[in-house]
Amino acid sequence: MSDSPQHPKGSKDPHPAATATLAESPRAETSPEKQTKKPDKNRSNLGRYLLTRFLLIIPTVFILVTMVFFLMRLTGDPITASVGGRLTPEELAKRLHAAGYDRPLLVQYWDYLSRLLQGDLGRTTTDNRPITELLATHGTATLELCIYSVGVALIVGVPLGRIAARYRDKAPDAVLRVLAIMFYATPVFFAGLMLKLVFSVGLGWLPIAGRASLDTQVVLDSIPSKTGIYLLDALRTGRWDLISDILIHAVLPSVALGLLTAGVFLRLVRTNLIGTLSQGYIDAARSRGVSEKRLVKTHAWRPALIPIITVMGMQIALMLGGAVLTETTFEWHGLGFAMQQYLQSRDFTAVQGIVILLSIIVAVTNFIVDVIAAFVDPRVRY
Repeated sequence: MSDSPQHPKGSKDPHPAATATLAESPRAETSPEKQTKKPDKNRSNLGRYLLTRFLLIIPTVFILVTMVFFLMRLTGDPITASVGGRLTPEELAKRLHAAGYDRPLLVQYWDYLSRLLQGDLGRTTTDNRPITELLATHGTATLELCIYSVGVALIVGVPLGRIAARYRDKAPDAVLRVLAIMFYATPVFFAGLMLKLVFSVGLGWLPIAGRASLDTQVVLDSIPSKTGIYLLDALRTGRWDLISDILIHAVLPSVALGLLTAGVFLRLVRTNLIGTLSQGYIDAARSRGVSEKRLVKTHAWRPALIPIITVMGMQIALMLGGAVLTETTFEWHGLGFAMQQYLQSRDFTAVQGIVILLSIIVAVTNFIVDVIAAFVDPRVRY
């Protein structure tokens, strides 16, 4: 018996073109060229998306620099604000002319942008220190504190959020939601003071302030080509007494700042996991007898990561703001501590440089978060 289509004698095939095509090509095959088109298109979309996000850093930083420059000038020039009361009118006029602050504001702005593009942020008014040196010295301290704090936020917030989602509307969930509100609502300086009162003054377990003990700082300052990140420099020496001393000093500041973000992560992980666990494909897996633990770990966790990664960039900016209060509370000599000192002395040139660096860090961090989100979820590329 023939497998070809049979038609009655004398009748015409109602679809001659289709029959001919089937006869000539019984099985439709996809060419390798067509198979490779989609991956190439995905790579092209990913590259275009990342390039767009990277180029957006330029106008973002430009707008922030412009706003900081003109807002700082609302109070007058930095020299008059910081040392004007201690100089005679002639000496003040001489210093204003030397610094160029007697020129029109737009001329000063253009000159500032030109020097900024060359990497010159000027010098501090109070101690005549290059601002680039100030940022390099104190910026590493703030970076180290933020790394510790992000670690605390992830270690505390993410696992507790998964537990709260797994035990939704039960006792563990209720307790963890209250904890999340407490973490987020407690001011960072108040949390720092309470931690110092309990663990430093009361129990005497942890140091009350500083990045390291005096002996450790002397050893680290003698290291050639030091990075400024105490933990890395201590690891280079291979001395465990230095490493433990640095980590002990970092416990209270990183916990005080990290718990603020941990509360956000806890609620965010809980909300997104609950939303993912209510999807149809999760119900189908549950009906096949898949355990709740495996559902969370294997099926629901990665889809719930997307909004968490996105919000993480915004939390870095919040953490940098909280670092100002944390560093002041624990005398952690970072950018926040330096900015507080320069604000008290009304050195707006130094404050302007610190704010600009923090703005650049936030913009670059958001770009990195966008890159991670694009690799985790291909849908954000389109």
